[in-house]
Formats: sequence, structure tokens, C-alpha cells
Amino acid sequence: MKPIGNKEIKYKGKIIAVTNQLFDLNGKEVVFEFAERAPGVRMIVEKDEKILLTKEYRNETKSYDYRLAGGKVFDRLEDYLAYVNTSNEVQEAAEVALKKEAKEELGIEVISSKLSHVSVCGATINWNLYYFIITDLNELDEQELEDGEDIKLSWFSKDEVREICLNGEISEERSAIALLRYIN
Repeated sequence: MKPIGNKEIKYKGKIIAVTNQLFDLNGKEVVFEFAERAPGVRMIVEKDEKILLTKEYRNETKSYDYRLAGGKVFDRLEDYLAYVNTSNEVQEAAEVALKKEAKEELGIEVISSKLSHVSVCGATINWNLYYFIITDLNELDEQELEDGEDIKLSWFSKDEVREICLNGEISEERSAIALLRYIN
């Protein structure tokens, strides 16, 4: 299966675009549809054998949820779509976003980080999450939360994090799996 030509945008909202792309499938031309969303970044922060989780109010669940701190790699869909049409690697932009989100949500300065892995959402849904490990950091005076953000910080042992992941207190299941892989 080989792509023929470029993706064509069929719909573009604020955070999601729907695209079509023509593929050669054993000599037959087939159109595939994709949902495109700018990637996100997530941080696994460890210090003194403890892992930092956020407890954040989420509108989609109307409740508080434990999470890995993070956010969007690109604030606007247009910026993401323009970026992926360059020769730049998205990981470079993810590293910039990582430092910005760490300062804002966690009140930390990242001294060094390591890409753990990239979680791919699915075959026809392009919404990758870049997971970084941070063990070298400076704690700053306070968070720089955006309007409407309600984020509390807590450090947990690895055993406590395992339990939080397994009992469903982290509703973003990709992050729960990333944490379980990390602590194991």
C-alpha cells in the first residue's frame, strides 16, 4: 500500500481536521479518511523515588482526574498542519512544548529530559502523545496556570502510582499504560 499524492483536507475545525488520501492498494486506487489532531506531550517526572502526578478538573468527565502533566505541542491546528509539511521533526517541537508545560503546570524547569516513547492513537486517527522522562529539574516558586486551569500537584510512590493506574483514577488510559511500563 503506497500513498498517491498529498492528503486533502475535507474539514477543518479548531482542533481536528478530517483528511482524505489516495492510496495504491495492489494496483487499485483506494481513498482513506483520517482524523488529524495536533500531538500532545506528557511528562513522567521522578524525584527521590517519587512520581509527580497532577489532579485536574476535567470538563469532559465533570470530575477530578489524576494525570500526567502535559499539553498540546501546537496551540493551533493550522500551526501543526503547516509544521508537518516541513522537513522538521515533530519531536523537536514536542521538546519545546515539554519545557513550556513543565513551567506552567508543574512550576519546574526541565534541566534534561529523555523521550520514553510516542503513543500512536490508531491507524486512521493521527493524535500522537510524546512521553518524556524527567529526572533532572529545578523546582520554581509556583505554577503559571492558564485561566480556568485547576491543577494540584502530588508526589506518589511507585506502588501508589501502580494502584492509581489500575483502579481507573487516571482516565487517560494511554498515560496509565505509559506509567505502568515506566514503573515496571
